[in-house]
Amino acid sequence: MPPATRNRRKLIGWQILAIGLIVIPVILFSGAAVATSPQDAPGQPTSSASASTSATSNTPEMTSHDAAANFKVNVRLVEVHVVVRDSKGKAIGTLRKEDFQLFDDRKPQIITKFSVQKPGLQVAREEQTSQPLTSTADVPTTPPDVAERYIAYVFDDVHLEFGDLALVRKAAENNLDTLRPTDRAAIFTVSGQNNLDFTDDRAKLRDALGRMMPRPLAVGRVNDCPKMSYYIADLILNKNDPQALATVAADVLDCQFDNDSRFQSQSQAIAQQAAAQGLIEGEAETHLALTSLKDVVRRISAAPGQRCIVLVSPGFITPQQEYDTDNIIDRAMHANITISALDARGLYVVMPGGDISQRMPRNTAVAGIEGLYQISSASADADVMAFLADATGGVFFHNNNDLVEGFRRVASTPEYYYVLAFSPQNLKLNGHFHNLKVTLKTTEKYSIQARRGYFAPKQVTGPEQEAKQEIEDALFSQEELHDLPIDLHTQFFKPSDGEAKLTVLAHVDVRQLHFRKADGRNNNDLTIVSGVFDRNGNLVSGNEKILQMHLRDETLAKMGPGLSVKSNFDVKPGSYLVRLVVRDAEGQIAAENGAIQIP
Repeated sequence: MPPATRNRRKLIGWQILAIGLIVIPVILFSGAAVATSPQDAPGQPTSSASASTSATSNTPEMTSHDAAANFKVNVRLVEVHVVVRDSKGKAIGTLRKEDFQLFDDRKPQIITKFSVQKPGLQVAREEQTSQPLTSTADVPTTPPDVAERYIAYVFDDVHLEFGDLALVRKAAENNLDTLRPTDRAAIFTVSGQNNLDFTDDRAKLRDALGRMMPRPLAVGRVNDCPKMSYYIADLILNKNDPQALATVAADVLDCQFDNDSRFQSQSQAIAQQAAAQGLIEGEAETHLALTSLKDVVRRISAAPGQRCIVLVSPGFITPQQEYDTDNIIDRAMHANITISALDARGLYVVMPGGDISQRMPRNTAVAGIEGLYQISSASADADVMAFLADATGGVFFHNNNDLVEGFRRVASTPEYYYVLAFSPQNLKLNGHFHNLKVTLKTTEKYSIQARRGYFAPKQVTGPEQEAKQEIEDALFSQEELHDLPIDLHTQFFKPSDGEAKLTVLAHVDVRQLHFRKADGRNNNDLTIVSGVFDRNGNLVSGNEKILQMHLRDETLAKMGPGLSVKSNFDVKPGSYLVRLVVRDAEGQIAAENGAIQIP
């Protein structure tokens, strides 16, 4: 694994680990005073029942503590992002829940969650114009400059040839000019060389594009005798294709032994050896491509908002590595990441025998069969890109030389998208793939872009683990959820020009919560997670607090407007996205966005 990839993975791990280790919680109560350590009348208990009653009455009504925030994946609730376009390619945002049908392995499902989303923070900013987030007097409020959408361009410099790379690089530069101010782009390469993390600095992005060059792992042989590709090597060694072996052996007999039939056995041995070498080189390049793509999925999963990966490649085959491909799709689907692909070859034509720089077999029969293998190989190279795009709801642009239009399609932002979710019934824990299908009941001719399935878990996840995953999914999103009555407010104070104290205030209307009644108390737990992201979507700091409530009836009645939980963060001046997620013990969850500019 390239050093840059390892560093990127470590960085993400430390960022997530930072949650729960940064801030000591401070609890503020508004409205009526709440007794946190009530004292009952003194007296000696005379029985076990009275002792139990005394213990209950002495239970603090409210406690709070920090907790580490380490999350794992589960599929208790399967979420599907759907883009619906009309005949002109325009995204439609007027459909209702009743217009959709959702099928899991051809079985209709009940859509338990539905929302229409307009990507970005613009709507949230418009709603907040009357209530500025900054409360510091004498400091003018300016629109926060934070990221809304993340696009990771992944260039397959291991498989790309120089001519194709030059064309896609120019088209990619053109595409950078179409990005919005709130878009963040990153440049990654399969080789791991000259990677650039998410930024809005167009000059840095262009510089990263300009420094790219082909970096194949295998150096081509000068004589090219025999001709050997990963595709043919796979046919010979993995699929035991006798015709493929005979064709390569005949090519060896031609180019090394001048078609002397006495050397047929030697020719076959050389063909076997060339196939073994070709298989090793091909497997190494494919493994590197899939590993790099998996690392990009992991990196972009930590970005809060819409996430899209654009794979730019001439394609490659993945024999014996289907598990790695499935794993990439699984990770992307869990994180609602769209993978689109652009075939860098454009509208390509396979030249029989290769181009003029390559050796042409003198045996016409061998040349004809090699030409058929070249056509089959060129077609197979595109399969993995089509599969990745189709499974994650992305776009596959191919067989077209208009690469500028290609980048527009694979990297475009839909104006609207829908979030559909359902709970799988009688789900078997076998890790199998489930096919998803989304259809419309309307008579209009709309096209649908959505993920094609999900993987069932391989083991049982407990309620605590499921809760952690739900919170993490909500934290690294920009979708607002309103199951609980919460409000988010932010303030800041600057003790010096280069330092600032950011306060995140979560207000909860306790009177609207659902409590479980036991032993004369109203019980519920709130998990409150605050995350602060910089303008490029990097997690700066965060914390998790668990608020345990065991409230008497009279206390609950006197709490007035509820309670507020305050978290303080040490930050530098700049633009920040604040993400607040609150979940109660009943599984209800709420999430709010905040954006703040600290001058």
